[in-house]
Amino acid sequence: MAPVRRILLKLSGEALMGPDSFGYHADTMAGFVGQIREVAAAGVQVGIVVGGGNLFRGATGALSGMNRASADSMGMLATVMNALALKDALQQAGVEARVQTAVSIAHVGEDFERDAAVRHLEAGRVVIFGGGTGNPFFTTDTAAALRAAEIGADLLLKATKVDGVYTADPKKDANAERYETLSFDQAIAGNLGVLDTAAFALCREQKLSLVVFNVFKPGALKRVVMGEDEGTRVTL
Repeated sequence: MAPVRRILLKLSGEALMGPDSFGYHADTMAGFVGQIREVAAAGVQVGIVVGGGNLFRGATGALSGMNRASADSMGMLATVMNALALKDALQQAGVEARVQTAVSIAHVGEDFERDAAVRHLEAGRVVIFGGGTGNPFFTTDTAAALRAAEIGADLLLKATKVDGVYTADPKKDANAERYETLSFDQAIAGNLGVLDTAAFALCREQKLSLVVFNVFKPGALKRVVMGEDEGTRVTL
């Protein structure tokens, strides 16, 4: 895989809390920021979609009896909070960043607008997309696939805690093997749980390649972007 020009990184809210059970873990955040800064310094344009699970998950709220649409709206606001936290951490590290949100919140971030996002990226700014898709019942995985398609990303990167997609849970099965490559059809048919079905379908339709990798592994993001053997590549 050749080096890419523009990426969309999907970062979960849970990743931001590191070993903690809620909120943000400073050292973990610093590690992510360092990897993003390294890639941006290499000339790669970086867009990020961040989840909200470290603060609130709409699906969990719905299970506790909340209206699902209301719970998802709360989850979208949590992703905006995370986008602001990540923007602040990046800027403190010397990386220029902007927040765009799918839900309009004056004085917090720009409303999402594709052309403006592309201009920021071309100017070397990291753009963090909060608010999911702006609609209930859609995950931030789907938001990541949607934003990646809209900004013309060369690659969608799903940041996880494992080195890629395995034949079985590597924590439970010592014989589990990592896939180096997969097709979207294989991933969907095998119910491998990498992305939700809507996100997979959008990636397949837009011919948008996906790499699943371990973001907690130092330097992994840059190795993926530079086309090295890191993670699992999912494509047509």
